[in-house]
Amino acid sequence: MEIAFTKLQGNGNDFILIDEHDREIIPEEMKGSFAALYCDRRFGIGADGILFLQASEKADIRMRLFQPDESEAAMCGNGIRCLAKYAYDAGYVKESCSVETGAGVVPVTMRYADDEFTATITMPTPAFERSAIPAAGTGEYKENIRGFTVYAVNTGVPHAVVFAKEIGAVDIATVGPAIRNHPTFPEGANVDFVERAGDDTLRIRTFERGVEGETFSCGTGATASAAVAHHLGYVGETVRVETKGGPLVIRFGEAVTMEGPASTVFAGVIPF
Repeated sequence: MEIAFTKLQGNGNDFILIDEHDREIIPEEMKGSFAALYCDRRFGIGADGILFLQASEKADIRMRLFQPDESEAAMCGNGIRCLAKYAYDAGYVKESCSVETGAGVVPVTMRYADDEFTATITMPTPAFERSAIPAAGTGEYKENIRGFTVYAVNTGVPHAVVFAKEIGAVDIATVGPAIRNHPTFPEGANVDFVERAGDDTLRIRTFERGVEGETFSCGTGATASAAVAHHLGYVGETVRVETKGGPLVIRFGEAVTMEGPASTVFAGVIPF
């Protein structure tokens, strides 16, 4: 048996996509272990997660994301752009579509310009209340952890946001896990280290829950960082967020949107 897959990336946040639109390819009970095996960059294909594209009764298509630690994530901003690109190229959707995720149905618009693919995602409304993050306690989240002032917000998944003078000087491998696993986060949290880089511009580095390491980019993290900065009055309605893998644009209005690229890296088959 051979399993067809497509490798895609959004700002360096890379995914293996398995097309289950017409039928189940990987049995439900094996999806987590499949992700652990094939996300491995030495013994597998290598990726930050496995995307499963499925049919949906609520939207045009459904996205499920399994991570290297075998957990399933409710939402992924870069992943949804990659999924949308694949679905558009495959003819499953048009330029505007809706995607069912664990965080709700997400509207997506996309386009090609000079062979460059760009998608704009209507993100889940940022939730600042601790109960919605989730985080222990009441009210909005602000704690001191390891000498850092930590804010938190849910943008489809929980994010802790830390402002630093110079993010390059932060020892993310040490500080990231300490905040990610802090007891105030019952489900853990992704951790974004944010540097204010000018008017309406942020630079971020993200330690991702489930990957358990730093990734080149995180769409929900870029949204979370911009949302907290906007909430605190640091930035305006349109925010450029610079990740290691490239920029994303977050806009605040009636809805919160994220705009960024996605590209297909290669396709292949897995003997299984």
